[in-house]
Amino acid sequence: MFNLLFWKKKPVNLNILYFMAFFLALAGALPTYIQSSYLENFVGLPAVTWFFITANLISILTILFFPRFIKKIGNYQATWIMSLLFIFSLAGQGLSTNPYLIFVFFILMSVAANLIWINMDIFVEKSSNNSTTGKTRTIYFTIINLAWIISPTISASLISLDNYSTVFLAAAILTTPFLLVLSLYAKKLKSKIYYKKTTIGKTLLKMHQNPDLSGIFWLSTLLNIFFNAATVFIPIYLNKVIGFSWIELGLMFSIMLIPFIVLEIPAGIIADKYLGEKEMLYFGYLIIIISLCLFSTSTTNNFWFWASLLFFSRIGASLLEAMRETYFFKKVGASDVDKINIFKASIPFGYLLGSLISLTVLVFLPINYIFIITALITCSAFPFLATIKDTK
Repeated sequence: MFNLLFWKKKPVNLNILYFMAFFLALAGALPTYIQSSYLENFVGLPAVTWFFITANLISILTILFFPRFIKKIGNYQATWIMSLLFIFSLAGQGLSTNPYLIFVFFILMSVAANLIWINMDIFVEKSSNNSTTGKTRTIYFTIINLAWIISPTISASLISLDNYSTVFLAAAILTTPFLLVLSLYAKKLKSKIYYKKTTIGKTLLKMHQNPDLSGIFWLSTLLNIFFNAATVFIPIYLNKVIGFSWIELGLMFSIMLIPFIVLEIPAGIIADKYLGEKEMLYFGYLIIIISLCLFSTSTTNNFWFWASLLFFSRIGASLLEAMRETYFFKKVGASDVDKINIFKASIPFGYLLGSLISLTVLVFLPINYIFIITALITCSAFPFLATIKDTK
């Protein structure tokens, strides 16, 4: 199917990986926008924030030590273990009503989700060429984002049927095609990779001393601070404060995610052939800063106003996601598993910082102030952009 949609001469491994990524993303996306509201049924909003803080802190720690695990048992075997843990944690959240057990399952899900995407990054990097990194990574992310566009409407429909639990069980079931393909193509995916031997300390030092790698790490962190505000607190704000139903939010979030489908592949091709990445990174950060300011100050309950504003914010986020991945993976190879892990730690690290910022804000101010403060923090992207060297 993906051959017909994109490039017919893609290596077979990439087509396999695109298919796997779609189902893995669909399973991971289903609970994302309802997760905070689901947890709020058991604990208060400040406690929900602590759930995310704890999960992201543990994710960071496991990511740092994940290269040792991959080097010891191989990326293929590590993928299998993370997949089973992911399914177990989703099913646990769907079946449990005990807040303590849900807390444990939520942490397991967060950790497994972060780690399994590192496994996928290694597979994709092994199967792609550096000269077409932008095109390859953005096709990969477009496939992932197709799943993200579908998921909010599915989640909203499932919530109306069974009040959240079905969402998690459906996500667990949707992971099975991923496991099936993983098994069918075991021989191809088990191909040997020589991993460079290093320590966490040395890797951190090398990345810190490289302005390009350290700069893109912090830029990725800032993007994920935005995603924390957007995925954890925007759904609560629109549902509980503005008053939109979950059916309305499901449609709104699907519209919101369209830029990830439309823009990322052209942006990747432009980055490969013409501009490089810096110009689009500048433009993307400017858009999300403006969007966050509008999130904070807008109180209308007009559906199309919010759908348009969310859509506008994701124009910026889609450019940033595409250029972040393109830029980083032009600087490393599949053997740089330690650097890949450190870079991917920017995702839970950004969510952790975002959660800590949000928790502090909620002590003193209403929820909408989270967005304006996040906008002010995101302005620090511009000094980091000045430090990195464009690839063109």
